[in-house]
Amino acid sequence: MTGFFNVSDLHAVTALVGRFPVTEAEEVPLGDALGRTLAGEVASDVDIPGFDRATMDGYAVKGADTFGASDGSPAWLRLAGTVAMGDEPAFALKQGEAAAISTGGMLPDGADAVVMVEHTDQVDGATIEVYRSVAPGHHVITRGEDFEQGRPILAAGTRIGAAEAGLLAAAGRATVAVRKKPRVGIVSTGDEVVSVDTTPTRGEIRDINTHTLSAMVTEAGGEPRALGIAGDGEGDLEPLLNEALASCDMVLISGGSSVGMRDRTLAAMEGADESEVLVHGIAISPGKPTILARIAGKPVWGLPGHVASAMVVFEVVVRPFLLAASGSAEKARPFVSARLTRNIASAQGRTDFVRTRLVPDGEGYRAEPLPGKSGLIHTMVHADGLVRIERDTEGLYRDSRVTVHLLP
Repeated sequence: MTGFFNVSDLHAVTALVGRFPVTEAEEVPLGDALGRTLAGEVASDVDIPGFDRATMDGYAVKGADTFGASDGSPAWLRLAGTVAMGDEPAFALKQGEAAAISTGGMLPDGADAVVMVEHTDQVDGATIEVYRSVAPGHHVITRGEDFEQGRPILAAGTRIGAAEAGLLAAAGRATVAVRKKPRVGIVSTGDEVVSVDTTPTRGEIRDINTHTLSAMVTEAGGEPRALGIAGDGEGDLEPLLNEALASCDMVLISGGSSVGMRDRTLAAMEGADESEVLVHGIAISPGKPTILARIAGKPVWGLPGHVASAMVVFEVVVRPFLLAASGSAEKARPFVSARLTRNIASAQGRTDFVRTRLVPDGEGYRAEPLPGKSGLIHTMVHADGLVRIERDTEGLYRDSRVTVHLLP
């Protein structure tokens, strides 16, 4: 068996992302594409919008006809007609004319602006007064202003949210090519671990990790598959590992990755066919006893058994691999700058991730480090983000500005 804790630097571990494959593409209905990753670039089949359109209820006008208009000296314009929603106007505006129009309506030829109805009065059936001047382009979206026909509108690797789904609909994509969701097999280990529907006796704990990691996989765009609990006995883990390798794109094994005679995760990994242990400990805290193996071309992770440690390792190490497997172009979580509320000590030679709560103040945010051991899940429940302390830093001082990487 490989000697334990040939610790790797965090940057060296994340650099291994490119050594694993991306999932295949599939065509799905647009309604099923939310949260999926685009497999290729998408271009629009039409100009978006396809015509000059009003963004306010009011009157389509020539902007020059309103110059100088005010409450005391309104501009008088003749009504040339009304634009019906969904219709192409059958008339064009001449100088000194206006047309009633609703939000989203198509501007008639000759019009280049819209004056809001609140800034007008209708004198009679043929004339309006305008009390505000508008420049050409005011309250108007011009043809192709969003996107021009044939131009790329979304890049490969884009994760589809509500706005992206709307844009795909505007581009006429009833179906869309996306990457298949990476299937992630999840196995918990330990004789002390029991299912969540079991009342634990003394010395037993419920299987928190399977459900926590499943939720994190789903949030990252993967498809979790819970495979059960493996005991600590010789040969207990191998059948579940083989099942995961046969049906999944990635495997997460929580527990059994630290030093101990009963810990068999590493032995199971090394004993698998086409196996290569790439990482055998990472210089991070929490999460030093993390293992990464490539088995039959697939990433297989040995994560800490303590739930908070497993969550931090997933967030900072595993998640980038899962995003890459789905073809996602996402690189990092959003972050905010905050002022640290107390000193944080750190040991050189490792990268520390400190669970942190954000508290708004008059200058932005205060970052409050959350005390607590790695087995306490409440520290992650109350954390808004993680503060990263680089490996060559001995700590951070109170009132220093820190970057808080936000958690979902």
